[in-house]
Amino acid sequence: MSSATPTTSRVRPLPLVGVLRLGRPSDIWFKPALSVVAAVAPPNLTLLALGRLDLAMYTMAGSLCALYAHNRPYAARARALAWVVLGMVGGLAVALIAASLTTSAVVLVTVGALLAAAQKAVCDATRIGPPGHVVLTFISSASLFAPGTLGQVPGHLALAVAAGAWAWIVGMAPGLVRPHGPERRATGHALNAAAAYAETRGTGDGHARARAGAAAAVHAAWQSLLSTGARTAPRRALERLVVHAEVALAVPADAEAGQLRAWARELRGKGPIPIPHVPRAGDGTTDELLGVEAELDSPARPLLSRLGPLAPIALRTALGCALAGYVALALGVGRPYWALVTAASLYQANVTLTWSRGIQRVVGNLVGVLAFAAIAPLAHLGPAALVLSCLALNFGAEALIGRNYWLGSVCVTPMALLITEFAHLQEPGELMTDRVVDTLVGALVGFVAAVAVTNRRAGDRIEHALDALESAREHAAKTVTAEHPEPGALESARRELAAAVVDLRATTDAAAGEWWQRALPEERVVLAEQAGHRTLAATVRRQGLHTTEGARA
Repeated sequence: MSSATPTTSRVRPLPLVGVLRLGRPSDIWFKPALSVVAAVAPPNLTLLALGRLDLAMYTMAGSLCALYAHNRPYAARARALAWVVLGMVGGLAVALIAASLTTSAVVLVTVGALLAAAQKAVCDATRIGPPGHVVLTFISSASLFAPGTLGQVPGHLALAVAAGAWAWIVGMAPGLVRPHGPERRATGHALNAAAAYAETRGTGDGHARARAGAAAAVHAAWQSLLSTGARTAPRRALERLVVHAEVALAVPADAEAGQLRAWARELRGKGPIPIPHVPRAGDGTTDELLGVEAELDSPARPLLSRLGPLAPIALRTALGCALAGYVALALGVGRPYWALVTAASLYQANVTLTWSRGIQRVVGNLVGVLAFAAIAPLAHLGPAALVLSCLALNFGAEALIGRNYWLGSVCVTPMALLITEFAHLQEPGELMTDRVVDTLVGALVGFVAAVAVTNRRAGDRIEHALDALESAREHAAKTVTAEHPEPGALESARRELAAAVVDLRATTDAAAGEWWQRALPEERVVLAEQAGHRTLAATVRRQGLHTTEGARA
């Protein structure tokens, strides 16, 4: 939570402490790790058997789509994975066509930079989640420098589509065993976060941070539940659990953290979903359910409106990737797309996060180059050893990257180097030298571009978020004081206000990380958040969801 004292400094300090600190692994770290192996292995082993490993780059394009959407409910995951495959194939098509029409490295780098900017903007606007645009950019940039003719493009795209279809099947397969797994995890996170806030009683040490974390977790749980389509009985039970998390967020002093954590534990595995106390008729139950139905029927924001605020980030990406590629070409590096991809991987929500990612990328890549030196002799024993080494590195990358980006990069770097040898083995020393130079060039030039392209819109977005929160709060307050509110109006107003509170915090955190930015209205933000949470508590009391029996069920 921000302090109530406004910030007057325009230059933000760039952190060094903690940038490489390892975090806890994700609850589902093994899912993307196993999925990518299951998606990559059959196409690569088939090509190995056919003696055509030179085509592996095109099947890898489709196979790597299995990395996406693991936190999404299966109905939403099916749509997201389909769009990822289409986006991957689309970027690959542009790259292959450009590569077949020109041999100008400058033109190819320019095309790669524009593709990277478009991929970054669309991935951020759609909130596709990790690994974001980086994998898409890696495939399209590498394809720009792959030799080929225009007549070969359809066949190469067909390989990518076939592997992408298999990746879609791999991503959807767990739904046959645990169809509500993602929603259960999201609800469990919300319950645990609400319990952590309840333990502060709303006033203890760290209560502000715990409240922001709980609000974000509850909002994420609702997003998960509202993206699943049909409201089945298990989903309705999960909705009621999230309502209990919201009640704890509104009135932490009366919530039982132990009960919330017990429900979260029961959501693990495949056991029955716990059934909390169901409020009596007339005390908010109908309003709650109608409110959810109303939100399901509300239209989503158009994609173009979500792309607009991302223009500075897209410009940073295009400029940084292009300049990194040009510098790499000027230095005579044979694979300028590595510098381009390094620059593309840096760009986060603000300059501070971009700086941290740059440090992580450089450290991870340099250690990864040393790892390649140790792995290369084994991988060079034969094509089968090469394929198996890549599969092991795929698993390691996804298993470790959740703890810190640099740790995952230790596996990603040798894997990327080995992929370049699918067509033919190359001199390890040359590969390692090119990779080190491209990493340093991409990180340095990419960060300079991030600093040069200031995000003046970050401050404006705070003002818009403040206005949206105030409007939502006023609407909720009027609904609370209405003698006979429309059915579902209280719940809809509460959901709108909760989303506005979370959006204001995310917008403020993003703006606070900009290196060169006007003073932020931190006192207004704090007061607006406090007023928003008070109004949320009032809506809970007005709905009758806050009852002694309900809070202690």
